Amino acid sequence: MSTSTEEEEYAAFLEKVARTIYVDNLSPQVTDTVMKAAFNQFGNVSSVQFIPNYLEPKNMPQAALVEMENAKQAQDIISEMGHYPLMISGMPRPARAHPAKLEMFDDRPRKPGRKIVCCWLDPEEPGFEAAQKIKHLVRRHAAEASVVLEQQRAEEEQLTNQQNETLKAHYRKYELLGGVLEDGTAKHLAHHYNVSISDGGW
Repeated sequence: MSTSTEEEEYAAFLEKVARTIYVDNLSPQVTDTVMKAAFNQFGNVSSVQFIPNYLEPKNMPQAALVEMENAKQAQDIISEMGHYPLMISGMPRPARAHPAKLEMFDDRPRKPGRKIVCCWLDPEEPGFEAAQKIKHLVRRHAAEASVVLEQQRAEEEQLTNQQNETLKAHYRKYELLGGVLEDGTAKHLAHHYNVSISDGGW
């Protein structure tokens, strides 16, 4: 028999789920600060909870639950990211946003009136063989997912290196231009080619 307190607690939890989005395809390097900065542009982020990937070393997360101030902000984000890609922390693929599900929350309260009964399957029971097949499929999927994740990490590292090299190249160009302006070379060339320049640039 459920109490009014349990029902109120569960109702509040459902409201929390409605204003929360599930974001995946994240870089393992993404932090709480980065996530809040990315999604605060859509509204007010109440909390960010990373979901560990227990199939990988160090349980590195690739997904997170982002709780917004209200359900409308959450729906707007899902709609916006469905039309326009959002790149977070240099990930070569855009992050994806979906409505959060009840089972994604590790702190979810028990549904009022619900009873869960667990039992061991006997090897002689008809469902035992099916359960064994499911277990093997899960292990196979985990192994395949691990390979894909490793490829994604390699791509992300390569992209990060490319971005760093590009930034360094641009910085060297700016330094070169700054030096040309400071040592008077720019003014000399401007005078030679009859081009007017000011102290602020060309």
